[in-house]
Amino acid sequence: MSRRPALRTALAASAAALALFLGGCASSAAPSASSSSDAGPSPDDYVTPGKLTIATGETAYEPYVIDDDPESGEGFEAAVAYAVADKLGFAKDDVEWVRTSFDAAIAPGPKSFDFNVQQYTITDERKQGVDFSSPYYSASQSLIALKGGKADGVTDLAGLKDITIGAMANSTSALTLDALDLGLEPKLYNSNEDATAALSAGQVDAVVLDTPTAYVAVNFYIENSFFVGELPKSGIEDQWGLLLAKDSPLTPAVSAAVDELREDGTLADLEERWLSGLTEGVTELQ
Repeated sequence: MSRRPALRTALAASAAALALFLGGCASSAAPSASSSSDAGPSPDDYVTPGKLTIATGETAYEPYVIDDDPESGEGFEAAVAYAVADKLGFAKDDVEWVRTSFDAAIAPGPKSFDFNVQQYTITDERKQGVDFSSPYYSASQSLIALKGGKADGVTDLAGLKDITIGAMANSTSALTLDALDLGLEPKLYNSNEDATAALSAGQVDAVVLDTPTAYVAVNFYIENSFFVGELPKSGIEDQWGLLLAKDSPLTPAVSAAVDELREDGTLADLEERWLSGLTEGVTELQ
């Protein structure tokens, strides 16, 4: 994933998705041993002993965080963060939120947070400088374009051969295009922002983005744009993980917490609650 451009939050959401996870969890001076580990991290392993410090974007966008208010627990990533906190033994009142830019958080070096939730795709290159939890979400890839352009009317994969497609270099989007083996030669850019700017400028006919990013782009910041369709996964997944400092002592416990949430169905429930509308009405290109 690349950085999210500044967007206006706009999706309506109802009650918080946290009641199942936070009820009856008492506040304490230090976290109890995680249910995800026999021993669990020690209090001194956290940025602030007795608190869990979670970071998200300088502006946090819907549907990941509703109304730029992660403390509410509303939105997919806000709810995931509090569910992980619960697994680690923290009550809601013992969670503190900080803000970071996308690039500053992913850069090697000390962190002001215990983990960061900001739609970070897990890659081997990034793992050289930071840690990731096991994945809490896997995103598909989708093609977007401008209404009235050459991609307007494309209904299948064969139609992609007649248009110019942009994607971020070395991204899951670009790899998915390669894996489809359609003989395409996409124009590659340094970031999703550069690719979408090329679309707006008419330098490409369509752009491939992970589906959540495509949804936000179409609905909030690229005027006159639309979903061409969702691409087949082709065995490639854009997996998002919670980001931690390199060799963080918390990484095993945070990963174990995410694994438990996957196994008990919590992640699937949260995905259905907050992200089910992303591909509503979007067809998969065949």
